[in-house]
Amino acid sequence: MAKGEGAESGSAAGLLPTGILQASERPVQAKIYLLDVALVDPLSASIILFVGRAWDAFTDPLVGFCISKSPWTRLGRLMPWIIFSTPLAVIAYFLIWFVPDFPHSQLWYLLFYCLFETLVTCFHVPYSALTMFISTEQSERDSATAYRMTVEVLGTVLGTAIQGQIVGQANAPCLQDSNGSELALAAANHTQSISSLKRTAYLLAAGVIASIYVVCAIILTLGVREQREPYEAQQAEPMPFFRGLRMVLSHGPYVKLIAGFLFTSLAFMLVEGNFALFCTYTLGFRNEFQNLLLAIMLSATFTIPIWQWFLTRFGKKTAVYIGISSAVPFLILVALMKRNLIVTYVVAIAAGVSVAAAFLLPWSMLPDVIDDFHVKQPHSRGTEPIFFSFYVFFTKFASGVSLGISTLSLDFAGYRTQGCSQPAYVKFTLKMLVTMAPIVLILLGLLLFKLYPIDEEKRRQNKKALQALRDEGSSSGCSDTDSTELASIL
Repeated sequence: MAKGEGAESGSAAGLLPTGILQASERPVQAKIYLLDVALVDPLSASIILFVGRAWDAFTDPLVGFCISKSPWTRLGRLMPWIIFSTPLAVIAYFLIWFVPDFPHSQLWYLLFYCLFETLVTCFHVPYSALTMFISTEQSERDSATAYRMTVEVLGTVLGTAIQGQIVGQANAPCLQDSNGSELALAAANHTQSISSLKRTAYLLAAGVIASIYVVCAIILTLGVREQREPYEAQQAEPMPFFRGLRMVLSHGPYVKLIAGFLFTSLAFMLVEGNFALFCTYTLGFRNEFQNLLLAIMLSATFTIPIWQWFLTRFGKKTAVYIGISSAVPFLILVALMKRNLIVTYVVAIAAGVSVAAAFLLPWSMLPDVIDDFHVKQPHSRGTEPIFFSFYVFFTKFASGVSLGISTLSLDFAGYRTQGCSQPAYVKFTLKMLVTMAPIVLILLGLLLFKLYPIDEEKRRQNKKALQALRDEGSSSGCSDTDSTELASIL
């Protein structure tokens, strides 16, 4: 067994908790909860979601800075962050779904949403960087990444299914708009009429999901051990953070990779964040959107191994072009088709294929960028958390932008909270947010990927160069040990 293979299953299990927790507070779920359950007005919901995501993005480089300053311990450098953040993240997550009985509940949701995102960052950034410390082989890291992404999507499926099935039993009915005053009066009195069953359903779902989070975090802690590079151990002092940050952000392949995936991530987040409302109001499938989401995520789960085989056979850049662009025809079909449930399920399953590529490829390509950086800067160690934290930062920045754009667009279009139907402008806005806007962003992202310089030949060259550095570091370490032993004898 190769040294990286033994850690793959434990490492993959570690991404299940973040997948499950973040599935239930993903934009599509959080937006529905705030608008139709907590009855937060669209503008306040937009502020909560955008500020929460913006704060989440800000904490990524902050946590990356703290990790880069962390010393190696008996548990490693990354694992202590994972261990100590888990119980606090579970508590904050549970309180997000608690309905307070006091006015101005927007502050409650904003506080615990930001706190939860901070604690999950303390888990996710070191966990993401852990890929670079479980093996030095490119093929083993790619395999571990495929395991991780499959389990993350599986966690998303479980989180969506658990919350959807439990909370779905207590869905609030929509409010008929027989006249404007009737709907306004019902909305005004709804806060006092939330049943104990609904509150219990959300808290029960949170408890089940949080329990799974804890179990999987324990599996990660017991099943994975960090490994240090031979030539990294020789460095007495880690590189200063801001010097490392300047070097990372000036590394050309990293900047081009981020720019490309920033646009494609924004495209898929717009689809994801508005898909439930699009199914409910534009297509009229109010009782089917949870099942449609499950169809997308299950399709993604089963096709990630296929994309892993494809990128090893044909290369990662080819996989990017084919995998990401395959979403465009189905988005066009969604824009043109009439109300048809069977066709909608077919489109959802096909869209899951592109979602799988969007999940897998960024994390599979990032270790190649880090290897390229280490070849060009062989004495610049300890920068892995910076690479991963800023990559997560830009991903969450795209998420915050998509949340702000979509929620404000719905507010300007005249979205009615918990209405059985929506104005024509809202339906048209949802269709544009789910179809035309993502298509334009995907095409821009693919154009930027043309500038990405690391192909399969470049990966092979970097692999040879890094192996030479490791051999040199190992031989130097042996020489130092021999000299120390000789000095002690003399």
